Amino acid sequence: MAAGPPANRSPEQIRSSIEATRQDLAFSVNDLRSKVNQLADWRRQLVENRQTALIGAAAAGFVIGGGVAATFSLLRGRKS
Repeated sequence: MAAGPPANRSPEQIRSSIEATRQDLAFSVNDLRSKVNQLADWRRQLVENRQTALIGAAAAGFVIGGGVAATFSLLRGRKS
């Protein structure tokens, strides 16, 4: 386990260290908040990846449509 800060620091040094840590933490929290907002912005993600999204939607539609058609074909074949 790492040793803590020296015990012989003055109260002003401790306050200064706490304030610097507080500022670093505030910056980190704001940076993280910004990154989370960017990742959660699905509309922006869709615009930036429009071609990939369209290809994925077309492939999913083709697979789902084929599965539905095959199911109806099998059901129609069993009733005859």
